[in-house]
Amino acid sequence: MTIRFILNDEEIALDALPPAETLLDYLRIQKRLTGSKEGCAEGDCGACTVLVGRLTRGRLVYETVNACIRFVASLNATHVVTIEHLAAKDGTLHPVQQAMVDLNGSQCGFCTPGIVMSLYALWMENEKPSRFAIEKALQGNLCRCTGYEPIVKAAEKASATRPDAAFDAIARERDQVMAKLAGMKTDATITVGDDSSRAIIPGSIAALADTLKEYRDATIVAGSTDVGLWVTKQMRRLNPMVFINQLEELQTITETETGFIIGAGVTYSEALPALAEKIPAFSRLIVRIGGEQVRNMGTIGGNVANGSPIGDTPPALIALGATLTLQSTDGTRTIALQDYFRDYGKQDRKPGEFVLSLTVPKPATDSHFAVYKVAKRREEDISAVCGAFYLKLAEDGTVATIRIAYGGMAGIPKRATHVEAALSGKPWNSETVEAARAAFEDDYQPMTDMRATAAYRMLTAKNLLTRFLLETGGDAQELRRFAEEEA
Repeated sequence: MTIRFILNDEEIALDALPPAETLLDYLRIQKRLTGSKEGCAEGDCGACTVLVGRLTRGRLVYETVNACIRFVASLNATHVVTIEHLAAKDGTLHPVQQAMVDLNGSQCGFCTPGIVMSLYALWMENEKPSRFAIEKALQGNLCRCTGYEPIVKAAEKASATRPDAAFDAIARERDQVMAKLAGMKTDATITVGDDSSRAIIPGSIAALADTLKEYRDATIVAGSTDVGLWVTKQMRRLNPMVFINQLEELQTITETETGFIIGAGVTYSEALPALAEKIPAFSRLIVRIGGEQVRNMGTIGGNVANGSPIGDTPPALIALGATLTLQSTDGTRTIALQDYFRDYGKQDRKPGEFVLSLTVPKPATDSHFAVYKVAKRREEDISAVCGAFYLKLAEDGTVATIRIAYGGMAGIPKRATHVEAALSGKPWNSETVEAARAAFEDDYQPMTDMRATAAYRMLTAKNLLTRFLLETGGDAQELRRFAEEEA
């Protein structure tokens, strides 16, 4: 079997490769395309940014990704575009590149190729990007030299420059690329390698279930935003690796009258527009998960399946009352998401099971929902504490329904059941909240690590409850200072 994709203007066919070979290593070592750099090898700095185009629902969509944690085996039927493909054949720079030159957007130049690729992706999709859109596109690109103002100004200048479509390689080749990618897509399962080093790309959900039944120790790879670090930082040898990012059956979002059914393969970027209107607090959290490259790769289902105690989405999903559907060759079963997390590194997932979808209820119109991420940096940082709150009041102003969940406070994402009990049936006011703060000690025993001390986490968790009270019962203008910017 062969993994086939397009690299710039070259068709690639690979019938042998290490399953954990990263795209960045392949580009730099095998193809000698050295424009993409390795800065962090963990998807943070953006120096390795490239575009990956894929056919989805009849459209050819290009997204920025971190080549340092993207595996080559995940690229079947895609178009990989690197910095080397932007300039014209005669050396004329692309408008994005020229704007960076004209406005002094580069100094040492190490991060520049990744920045250019991020701005190029924005240039393709948005003819008049706002300052917020530009900053959002650059969240995953770190520059130590320049400062971001010249780079932002370069993005603004480039947006006003729209040469003939024939100049831009992707615009010029789009129809041909679509035809080639359509020919590369397959419903057959692709297997590359042998017993010692095997990559498996199932062609369907049924094939995925069969694969996991046969290979009980397989590692499922969706966005690889976490698994990639197992390879690049922990030097773990994973075998076999099962890649599911090509399964369109897992990439659907269905809106119902009461909520959303989100396939396990839906990325953060795909979920964002669907959730923005109906669950805006959740969408604002998503904007703070990694950079654009991470959101284009990472999946909500993967964030849940991984079971990390500091995953950003589980607290919000638990507070919303989400359920989780798992599948195996024995069929499907659905459980409350809060019951999926059992202990650190342990989830309620039987051998051969995989996450199929999440069902996320819409908040009731007369309810309040909020989620707060506390980290050392606002952008592109891992949570020290993440708290989510769902509240519905009775007509007399007492607490009728309350769900509170935290990440970073225990070995799993966990509900604050004692705090909820202390609030239920009581008036929603400062006296009730103040009295309930003591119950946090019964729910959580946080740890001290490099992100925060146990004392800081406990105080922050208590204060987030107070913040939620202020936002739902008082003057919230100052507390919502970012809401309008991100709406």
